[in-house]
Amino acid sequence: MDQDTGDAEALNHDERYSTATTVEDFRINLAEVNRRIESAAVRVGRDAAEVELLPVSKTVPQERIRQAVAAGCHKLGENKVQEAFRKSGEMADLDIDWAVIGHLQSNKARDVAKFASEFQALDRLKVAAALDRRLQAAGRSLDVYVQVNTSAEESKFGMPPEELPGFLRELPQFSALKVQGLMTLAIFSSDIARVRTCFQRLRTLRDQAQDTNPELIGRGSLSMGMSGDYEVAIEEGANCVRVGQAIFGKRALPDSYYWPENS
Repeated sequence: MDQDTGDAEALNHDERYSTATTVEDFRINLAEVNRRIESAAVRVGRDAAEVELLPVSKTVPQERIRQAVAAGCHKLGENKVQEAFRKSGEMADLDIDWAVIGHLQSNKARDVAKFASEFQALDRLKVAAALDRRLQAAGRSLDVYVQVNTSAEESKFGMPPEELPGFLRELPQFSALKVQGLMTLAIFSSDIARVRTCFQRLRTLRDQAQDTNPELIGRGSLSMGMSGDYEVAIEEGANCVRVGQAIFGKRALPDSYYWPENS
């Protein structure tokens, strides 16, 4: 398969999302996603082991999440803090690490500090300070990714690229936050070139940060790519892809519900 064919498949297989309702269904869907990860990595000479698959379980009920865990999912991403906090309590008997991947208001930092192992949408110092304060009180630390708005869309959260260097310089004062790298959401578009540009921009920002002050960006990992574009993201250097519908099945609500406008 050539790269253009891979791009087309990555952005146009929405109708093939298969809803998983049994453990075996989840195993099949996971195997297909991992096959695509492997193929995308091979196309650009990367090792697929460099790419973490983060299943995103937003809106998925507990019964089906338990099936996903039985199929091998032990780290899950959630957008909404209250939903994630509730699920973490309901399934405390399972071995699950919870990653919060959606926008966080500072007044919800207390909940995140209680249960999350990772926060992938850090974009304000106010939130960094609130998280650090709660984590320090709990004697915990938290892996974080800094979210950058690489598409310049007003509807997206994340800081403008030009603000990233200054933001990274401020983060060491929050010692409970362990920066792992950068996160972005690409533009929602069937125009592959525009999607790819968002991922390339994040990689360039990471490279510049590593050249300037590498200790400020931790491992320098890139969290980018979702069900519709994760193969393109891998081709552009993603180390973590956040995949929901391709594993759990098509959602009833549009993405705008989970990624609300930045008002």
